[in-house]
Amino acid sequence: MLYPELDIVSSGPPPDGGVQAWSQVFAGHLVLWTTWGYINSFGYFQAHYIETFHKSVSDVSWIVGVQIFLLCFGATFSGRLFDAGYYRHLLIAGFLFQIVGIFTTSVAKEYWQAFLAQGICGGMAATLLWPTHISLISTWFLKSRSFAIALMLCGTSVGGMVWIVIAQQLGPTLGFGWTVRVIGFMVTGFFAIVLVLTRTRIPPREGGPFLELAAFKETSYSLFVAGAFLILWAVYFAFFYVNQYATNIIHVNAKTSLSILYLMNGVSVIGRIVPAIIADRFPLILGPVNMFLILSISSGIIMYSWIAVHDLGGIIAFSAVYGFFGAGLQGLFAAALASLTKDLQKIGVRVGMVLTVASIPSLTGPPLAGTLIQEDNGRYLYTQIWGGTCLVVGGFAILAASLYARKEEKRARANESA
Repeated sequence: MLYPELDIVSSGPPPDGGVQAWSQVFAGHLVLWTTWGYINSFGYFQAHYIETFHKSVSDVSWIVGVQIFLLCFGATFSGRLFDAGYYRHLLIAGFLFQIVGIFTTSVAKEYWQAFLAQGICGGMAATLLWPTHISLISTWFLKSRSFAIALMLCGTSVGGMVWIVIAQQLGPTLGFGWTVRVIGFMVTGFFAIVLVLTRTRIPPREGGPFLELAAFKETSYSLFVAGAFLILWAVYFAFFYVNQYATNIIHVNAKTSLSILYLMNGVSVIGRIVPAIIADRFPLILGPVNMFLILSISSGIIMYSWIAVHDLGGIIAFSAVYGFFGAGLQGLFAAALASLTKDLQKIGVRVGMVLTVASIPSLTGPPLAGTLIQEDNGRYLYTQIWGGTCLVVGGFAILAASLYARKEEKRARANESA
């Protein structure tokens, strides 16, 4: 380990609380500010790139698509390195990528420069930081795991809101470059705090295969992967395009469209916490997996309802409702996946493998949405139908995973008693 004196090695059960455990949640919250929060504010960058680089919505969407693709694709590798005890190496490398990416974004003058800075550097940073902190929190909590992970993931919403407010307040006076640099200075400060607070808890996993391919022999795990593929294909569409919809379809000004994106991120804070509390409070009736599938199907239905939105009041209502359910879906994804893993020494690689598979829909989802909008002559009907269908069908795949998980658990208990 890079700083072995800072880490706590324990093979006992997760403490499920205490100052040390909740400090990890706070540190993870700051990490999410700098990764997913930054990604969730892409609506601001998207509008700037379309205007400055004279590119289509679909072209610009490749930047965030590649960023999320790299975030997910590299998760297996960062997860396995976390299991092997290289957490602090991942942490330092991830923040270096993020800081370099942000400051080079601030000076980007052409599309390819923004693509490399925000898409490639930002994606590399996120894949080193985000999956490892899901795994880290999972080793500190069990009974309150959904709530702890949800609090950490609130950094996505809070970060998204803060970056948008900074853009609204500083952009008109400082310009794009210095506005992004202010974000970069804040991220640097967050890095220092995270480096001081974080601690790993369980012993490193020594030996064993780099991949845990045996996990795919578990029907529940494979069905969860299939459901996650469909859900992650569409769940971020509304977060990335709602301000463009408000501008181009509802015809509001740029300030109002950013305020709508701010509202969606604000409501999503509540959306990440409340479902997680319910999942932890009623583990036998609901639990993270069942709550996750309910949120998925509900988000799909809400996506279908977007078709009927044609005025400012409607888009505000949609942003608030989808912000709650869509964020709850994102918040419980990690907890639901972690609940299917019993061996904490393998949690990094098992979480990472799902995210690696999910890299394909994460890469193609935003550009596909942009292409469907162009094919529909600037309208959103095709994309709304596609998004709603992915979420609903993905939810039913998670339902099947939940049913098979119960069967597998009963079978394991029967074998133990025999």
